[in-house]
Amino acid sequence: MIGLTVSSLTKKYNRKIVFQNLSFSYSAGVLGISGSNGSGKSTLLKCLAGLARPNSGSVEWKKRGKTVEKDEFKNLIGYAAPYINLYDELTVFENLEFLAEVSLQKKDVSSLNELLEYTDAFGYRDKLYKSLSTGQQQRVKLASSLIRNPEILFLDEPGSNLDKNGHELVKKIVADQKSKRTFVILASNDEREIALCDEIIALSN
Repeated sequence: MIGLTVSSLTKKYNRKIVFQNLSFSYSAGVLGISGSNGSGKSTLLKCLAGLARPNSGSVEWKKRGKTVEKDEFKNLIGYAAPYINLYDELTVFENLEFLAEVSLQKKDVSSLNELLEYTDAFGYRDKLYKSLSTGQQQRVKLASSLIRNPEILFLDEPGSNLDKNGHELVKKIVADQKSKRTFVILASNDEREIALCDEIIALSN
């Protein structure tokens, strides 16, 4: 069981306060972060994932009641977001192969192919990542976020640039991860995606 406790979290950029004295705890299901563009959804997600440092306050992750240290935490997470890019000069398959290697995941060719089939990206596995449309790239990003079989999955605007079938993919990923008892945090201003969440933190500008 993974648990998250956020206490008095504040993040500023220069004089702009993104959010202030934010406190909450959560331990099961899918946690949504909603709000309009510029409300701080991505910033909060980055703080929760350790990709951005808050100005004050704390973020504590626990696993089976014990605090998760930074080194262990990195091995527990998957992350998909518009601002996290893969390698343009590698093919789709080479990107996944490389990510599996640096993540110390023993993934054979068939398991990586299965991941691409799962996200409907197998048809362009041998194409250069930079040659793909933004929607195709998003499918590959979603595949890459699942390589570690994460216990904590961060999804920032997961349906961005996806068509109707792509939104069904997001729905499938969230449902499948929830059934695995993965701790999912989904940040979005898309009502369809927020509807997939069990609890919601609403941010305002």
